[in-house]
Amino acid sequence: MKSDQEIVEMALRTIDIEAESVKTLKTFINGDFIESVKLIHFSEGRVIITGIGKSAIIAQKIVATLNSTGTPAVFMHAADAIHGDLGIIQQHDVVIVISKSGNTPEIKVLVPLLKNGGNKLIAIAGDPQSFLATNSNYFLNTSVSREACPNNLAPTSSTTAQLAMGDALAVCLLDCKGFTSSDFARFHPGGALGKRLYLKVADIFPNNQKPTVSPTDSMSNVIMEISSKRLGVTAVVENEKLLGIITDGDLRRMFGKSTDLQAVKAADMMSVNPKTAQPDMMAVDALQIMKQFNITSLVVVEGDKYQGFIHLHDLLREGII
Repeated sequence: MKSDQEIVEMALRTIDIEAESVKTLKTFINGDFIESVKLIHFSEGRVIITGIGKSAIIAQKIVATLNSTGTPAVFMHAADAIHGDLGIIQQHDVVIVISKSGNTPEIKVLVPLLKNGGNKLIAIAGDPQSFLATNSNYFLNTSVSREACPNNLAPTSSTTAQLAMGDALAVCLLDCKGFTSSDFARFHPGGALGKRLYLKVADIFPNNQKPTVSPTDSMSNVIMEISSKRLGVTAVVENEKLLGIITDGDLRRMFGKSTDLQAVKAADMMSVNPKTAQPDMMAVDALQIMKQFNITSLVVVEGDKYQGFIHLHDLLREGII
């Protein structure tokens, strides 16, 4: 077993080698890369990405990235392609073939078949003189000086370079399409990320109770309303118009300074300038207001009309925090 220091040194060495491999890609962003972006952007078909071995795994990730950023893409395993899956490819599809060497037997069989179909072919490979590179319409170079593997064998730096080149393609295409956060939300409706992009205050606050008192209500009525609605706060409302709010903290402060509690009314305790949220506000923006002012709820208003409350716990339940 290696020592702790040797393990750390090997990890750092791996990261350094792979980082250098990615940095080297900057010298390979050339005319072929530009034309590849244009080809895919203006294509009437999809992007079909194929590879063998570790390159096939990278291909699947690039497909996922393209699909999630508005460029329709399909993965086709190179071995399966020559046993029937070529039928996936349609007339206007652009095909990307990923290979470290560009000379594997499956690639040598597949490439002529792709060319016979008339589809434009983009190669992502590590050898400019390889069969794949010289038989493609465009070549994206992902050469690396060495693998991070101590034996210079296991695909590490090379697959990292392939992945980075695929991300560069995807991001350029995203930018060309004018892909926005709203578009991103449409493709990512699930999970916390999606909710941060599409969930609005109006989607949450109607699920809460709507604590309400009038300005002339007694302290005992205020206490009962706050306790029964379990939000730690109530709105003070007159003719549907929000006048202020009372929190359980306001109640405690009133207990500390008043000797005649029976005479205290809601109007005497309320905060008249509470922090508010509008129904069409993004939930994540409501969260930022709560964080900024160190509060746990916002009163929801439309104009000056009281609508309800959104609480920090609501955002916790939705997984936004």
